[in-house]
Amino acid sequence: MTPDWDSLELEPELVNILLDLGLKKPTTIQQDVIPLALEGRDVLASSPTGTGKTLAFVLPIIQHLVDFPRKNPGHARVLILAPTRELAEQTGKITEQLCAAVDLTSLTITGGVNFGSHTGALKQNLDIIIATPGRLLDYLGEEKFSAEDLEILVLDEADRMLDMGFKEPVQQIMNEAVYLKQRLLFSATTDSHALANFSTHVLNNPAFINVDPPKRERGKILQRMYVADTLEHKQQLLLQLLRDYNGRILVFVRKRERAHELAQFISAQGYGAAALEGGLPQDERQKRIQSFHSIRQRILVATDVAARGLDIPDVELVVNFDLPRKGDTFLHRTGRTGRAGKKGTAISLVEAHDAENLGRIERYLGERLERRVIQELKPQFKFPDPHKKPAKKKKKKKDKKAKKSEKVGSIKKRRD
Repeated sequence: MTPDWDSLELEPELVNILLDLGLKKPTTIQQDVIPLALEGRDVLASSPTGTGKTLAFVLPIIQHLVDFPRKNPGHARVLILAPTRELAEQTGKITEQLCAAVDLTSLTITGGVNFGSHTGALKQNLDIIIATPGRLLDYLGEEKFSAEDLEILVLDEADRMLDMGFKEPVQQIMNEAVYLKQRLLFSATTDSHALANFSTHVLNNPAFINVDPPKRERGKILQRMYVADTLEHKQQLLLQLLRDYNGRILVFVRKRERAHELAQFISAQGYGAAALEGGLPQDERQKRIQSFHSIRQRILVATDVAARGLDIPDVELVVNFDLPRKGDTFLHRTGRTGRAGKKGTAISLVEAHDAENLGRIERYLGERLERRVIQELKPQFKFPDPHKKPAKKKKKKKDKKAKKSEKVGSIKKRRD
């Protein structure tokens, strides 16, 4: 029998909000992490996307602040770092909601807004800051943010943060936090060598938690792929999918330019679509996410800025219009559907030049994507075997006449 929230000894006000949100019981990652975090242990935790990692760290840090209230006003006691603005914003929303129930304060700091717009709030009494590393480091350099009161540091999607080159900024912030007592690192995958190396240097006698949640939490994602001969063929396959699915559809591409081009193409066919990419101003990005969230715009074409942290309920279909190069990116993209135990579908449109990436992804997943064909859009060309090793080039054998000629030439040179 799954334990209920009361078994985790959380404040009744926090539990009431969770119940109001329809969260009747803690997930596996929450059951495992919260007691350890409340004990003050350092934690390195991994669990697939959509299994409740955010509450696994937000709840214990708020409970800690309630259990050990500060005596005097001051700077933030907890810092949560996230790799992307979208993830920081979403974490900030749930944190603010929970903090309000127990009379605590939080502030979300990201780039994409005017520098200095947070300085007024930073001067006030704060409990929790949720931030992206780059903007927070800017404030640290300008002495507008102080890390001297930090007790707990959370790195959400820590593997992604290291991949994006944030190791030095994170280390610099940690060096400033001289009274830091606890560090919590979270990731959706466990195969990051950079994360394993980083954790050995920053964690103190950590608890390692790697959760393979039960089926009721994992949801079910149907994984399929269609072979496309050309870009035009791929566009026609996408249009067919848009006809077949009526709910929210999230389409992933690799580059910013492709996001806008494809959104325009879809819109020209009579389907409303918006593009989401990192170069957009923050307020515009939030506006488009909200439009997708409220299903005013049911199709969102996005770069990998949306692959992590974008928690939109009931995304019916994820389409990999451009196949990613890495297996973990594929996992994060497809994890935008089938969340919190629900069903979802993920479809990849694959061209011949994607064969190597497809092989890499299937090896990472440990399974083969189901090949599907739409009869009226059947591919005309044979798709290469993604798991076939390239043949070694054979050295051309020189004929006897050529060898004899070379031999005579070399003898002649020695005589000369």
